[in-house]
Amino acid sequence: MSQIGAPRGRTCSRSPRSRTLRSVATLTSAVLAVTVLAGCSSDEADEARAAAQDNAPAARDKVADGGTLRWAVDALPSTLNTFQADADGTTSRIAGAVLPSLYTIDERGRPQRNPDYLESAQVAETEPKQVVLYKLNQQAVWSDGREIGAADFVAQWRALSGRDTAYWTARNSGYERIEKIERGKNDLEVRVTFSKPYADWQSLFTPLYPKQVMGSPNSFNDGARTTLKATAGPFLLKAIDRKNGDVTLARNPRWWGQPAKLDSVVLKAVARADRADALAAGTLDLAEIDRSTAERISLALRDARAGRNGAQAALAHGPGASITPSKALKSWALAHGSDEEKAEEVQAAREKNQKAIAAYATAQDTLAKYVVRKSLEPAYTQLSLNGESGPLADERVRRAVARAINRRELAESVLKPLGLPADPPGSHLALAGQAAYADSSDALGSQDTAEARALLADAGWVPGGAVRKPVEAGTKAGSEAEKEAAEKKAGGKAGETADEKEKAGEDGARTEGAKKDGTKTEGADKEGAKKDAAKDTAATDAKKQAEDTASDEGLYIVGDDKPGGQQAAPAIGAAGPENGTDILAPAAAAARQSAALLARAEALDTGTGAHAAQTVARTDKGVAGAYAPRGTAAPVTAPEANKALGKDGKALSLRFVLPSGPGSESLRAVGDRIVRMLDAVGIRTEVTKVSDDSFFKDHVASGDYDLALYSWPASAFPATDARPIFAKPEPASDGSLLVEQNYSRVGTDRIDQLFDQAAGTLDEEEARELVRQADARIWAAAGSLPLYQRPQLVAAKADLVNAGAWGLGGPRYQDIGFKKKETSKGAERTP
Repeated sequence: MSQIGAPRGRTCSRSPRSRTLRSVATLTSAVLAVTVLAGCSSDEADEARAAAQDNAPAARDKVADGGTLRWAVDALPSTLNTFQADADGTTSRIAGAVLPSLYTIDERGRPQRNPDYLESAQVAETEPKQVVLYKLNQQAVWSDGREIGAADFVAQWRALSGRDTAYWTARNSGYERIEKIERGKNDLEVRVTFSKPYADWQSLFTPLYPKQVMGSPNSFNDGARTTLKATAGPFLLKAIDRKNGDVTLARNPRWWGQPAKLDSVVLKAVARADRADALAAGTLDLAEIDRSTAERISLALRDARAGRNGAQAALAHGPGASITPSKALKSWALAHGSDEEKAEEVQAAREKNQKAIAAYATAQDTLAKYVVRKSLEPAYTQLSLNGESGPLADERVRRAVARAINRRELAESVLKPLGLPADPPGSHLALAGQAAYADSSDALGSQDTAEARALLADAGWVPGGAVRKPVEAGTKAGSEAEKEAAEKKAGGKAGETADEKEKAGEDGARTEGAKKDGTKTEGADKEGAKKDAAKDTAATDAKKQAEDTASDEGLYIVGDDKPGGQQAAPAIGAAGPENGTDILAPAAAAARQSAALLARAEALDTGTGAHAAQTVARTDKGVAGAYAPRGTAAPVTAPEANKALGKDGKALSLRFVLPSGPGSESLRAVGDRIVRMLDAVGIRTEVTKVSDDSFFKDHVASGDYDLALYSWPASAFPATDARPIFAKPEPASDGSLLVEQNYSRVGTDRIDQLFDQAAGTLDEEEARELVRQADARIWAAAGSLPLYQRPQLVAAKADLVNAGAWGLGGPRYQDIGFKKKETSKGAERTP
């Protein structure tokens, strides 16, 4: 069992529901600026298109039969069982080629039935319980000749249901909801009955393992780590050569679908840092690469198009570029001079330089045979704000950090030089093109230096505050620790009574109901004036309490007292359905469920009532966001604004942790830009660079950071897969706290409820709307800030087709191959 040290609590998933991501607050203030909690209309996901795939598509009759594809992977797999904690990208790649995938993900990141295995799959009954009926392809068989059937479904369900702890499974999302599995009218039908509705049922049984693997704990835990007793894909597992770092997949002779074009696929373990050399040596046909390698290939292609060979290129921009005629003459003279010792030294240097020029020339000639295919990965990079303690425990400070950052500038700095779409993500839970996507970032607001400073001032962080004496109890404070201290000194005057809180909640509910009418009209403005008067009275009462407790002032609703006259959104916070921001510590030791997702995220960055919701008209897009509370002092003048901020004698400084490895240059460059943006509003940062190995385990997972940059993979099933990333931590029996994969330590009951409701409805549009509502609240909590979708750069041999940068989709292994030579019909391409 993999363990990850987390000194202040456990990051394992909640029992009995273990969750990890497959390929991822209520505010204490009265009203939050959330323009449209439900996000956008269902049409917006279609309007926000996914980045196009770049994989050289070709019809099968244009692809040669035969050949071997040499495909780079990060490492050999530790296990062949994708449901174990140490499964990695190579595990998934092998599974995709050799095991059944009942549903595949298309270029828009949406699940599609795979006809190679399923003739149909549908919800056959909803009452009294949900029943899904699978009708299998009658030709589908395992490599041992046995038909794929109900016995395989039953074995996988029992292994992953969480009921038998002898199975060391990293995730069981959805399987715990299954009540029973039965054979249908014949052997080709499988009936799956759920104990409670499950929207993401299409995520189940992919990949599907044979009963020989899932049938017993021993075969599941140990047997499937190194071999698979049976497979059922266009390829089968032929050999794993750990000495040479190769996995060989061969064409499956029992495959009933369109036969694989390639004879074999060899997955070669090549570290990211070594791929440029491997490509230059011509030992790979396909490999994900970094920006520097992509630029070198592009340079080689430009040389080739200009008619320059490798030798000429070496003199133009390679090792020989610095040799001028005068330097060459001087070197020749010294090499043939009377000073024998000097001549020997210069001759050795000349010989070394000539070898370098020759090697560069050969490499450039080889690299000119590749092309760079590019798209956007199904993953996004985010800035995580750790709300466990310190300044970021105050949601106003978190929002100020977020409002100080220009997300578009960061996205453009990474993606624009690559010629890729540079729109920052508008959702934590889906990417552009996916069905659940809607831009809910207005719940937080865009970059606004003045608003960031005002929020910081309201939280007590002001110029000169670092040298002032701490204020007496009763002054507004943001963190829970400060609230508790104020309550103790105030002697019982602090806080609302339970009745007062409930009344506030009822008022908030009435406000929310009154604001669901859609676009704001002139008549609505008059109605709003009356409501504002009542709201001001409530604010006056609340102000009396603020002298003894942490501030509970109401925030402006988006557009309220701001240009644009935008309609107020439903209330969340003290007047809404949530119970206050939960800032909870991490836990003491992570179990395998956390390790699986942690490893996936680490690999990305280091290389190792929903129908009734209507869209509110936006007359001024600039007004959206979380504004400072009423009465906040105006932003300080320019000379004061440049000063570092402080509070109660303590400077405002955040510890920014970044990985230091060679594969993390892009993250560090983005980190430098963020430091400058925060500095502009008076937030100082202490940048700490740590090794790639310790970045996640010792810092992100354990909560030893204030700010951190890392990535999450996207999912076609966000209601299930994203929940553990944003779930509210909860107490464990030993007194510690389970944070699952919520490494920002910020969560609410309401967000959890929305995820549960989305996963439990069989109405697809309602599920999407609930996901969008959850995302709006995640934006509002400001625990994480999506910055950009990660670039996907792939080097491919120029004649390799149906392979490259798949974007949100995935490969169709049987179609990958080398383009037929035009001069010989049907000629097979050999490496």
